[in-house]
Amino acid sequence: MLADRGTVGGSRRRHRASLAAHRTNRREGELAIATLKVRNLRFVLSFLFAAALVGLAPGSLRAQQAGPIQPATIPPQKTKPQKPVLIPQAPGQLRVQVGLVHLYATVREKNGELVTNLTKDNFKVYENGVEQKIAYFNLSKNLPLTIALLIDTSGSQMDLLPGEQDAAEEFLRKILTPRDLAMVVGFDFGVNMLADFTNDRHVLDEAIEHTRINAGGPAPDMGTPGTVPSGPNGTHFYDAVYLTCEDKLSQEAGRKAIIALTDAQDYGSHYTLDQAIEAAQKTDTVVHVVLAAEPSEYGYLGYFGRGVAEKLTKETGGRLIPARSGSQLDRAFRELAEELRSQYVIGYYPTDARRDGTYRKIKLETTPKKYKVLTRAGYYAPY
Repeated sequence: MLADRGTVGGSRRRHRASLAAHRTNRREGELAIATLKVRNLRFVLSFLFAAALVGLAPGSLRAQQAGPIQPATIPPQKTKPQKPVLIPQAPGQLRVQVGLVHLYATVREKNGELVTNLTKDNFKVYENGVEQKIAYFNLSKNLPLTIALLIDTSGSQMDLLPGEQDAAEEFLRKILTPRDLAMVVGFDFGVNMLADFTNDRHVLDEAIEHTRINAGGPAPDMGTPGTVPSGPNGTHFYDAVYLTCEDKLSQEAGRKAIIALTDAQDYGSHYTLDQAIEAAQKTDTVVHVVLAAEPSEYGYLGYFGRGVAEKLTKETGGRLIPARSGSQLDRAFRELAEELRSQYVIGYYPTDARRDGTYRKIKLETTPKKYKVLTRAGYYAPY
């Protein structure tokens, strides 16, 4: 059936009118979207400009440096070329050596007394079981020293913190010379740099006194300690060691040491104990632990911190010194001060010159063999 012509014409006119209205609405919508985009762009540019001004404000860099270090925000580290190693050539002089493996060794009698009168001929070095030729030898009484002081501020240290603060301040006053540097790091539910590397004792004392116990937050994660991040729970000891080595000590040359005042009872760290040890070994850092813990006080949680401290110090060549009272803390720091100023520096060029990134075991022996030798257990070859 054919439709009436007049009806068809009317329908066509209505259809054209509808299309025209649709186009008008579409143009208006597009104009509104464009206007909104321009406004958003103006807002973003204004925000970025204001952020840039804040970043350039005086004191902002210092605040950034002293703020908490968050493991989750650290980008993957690219492999860096091997840095030249600074080895003393003569008192007061340094010579750059590339490829030289250096050891800092402490030698003691069986009764614990330091032995400081040995010569190069009293030592033998082995790498993966192969004897190495000693290329450098000295006693490091006056060599520059870089120290990172790590202070546990979790709830388990509540009764000990005042004594630790006093002992740490006295230790730095005795050990630091104008050529030395020290930094202060506090750790509990996070890792906080309280003072960057400096030899200004006033700054260091203020940082130590600034440490406060942080016992807040939920109960510690009951999973495997230190292997999986569990949020802001527990004591991030492994993170403190790893981040101090990776972010700070990796940029320093010469003798480097971490001194940790802690019970070594880690809960909730992003990094593992093995990763913390590897970071210390790759940065040639010796880790000493002043162990402040009473195992009977840990109840149903159990205490595993001593095993952690033993492994960490053994693998990096450091000391483990238990200390629970003010007098014990003073003694621990006196021993560390004596040791840090009575180490033998031994350097050798590996017979295995491959730059393959593998771990090489080190064994250091003395003649006579009656002495107890403390040095790192190995190192990672460069790429």
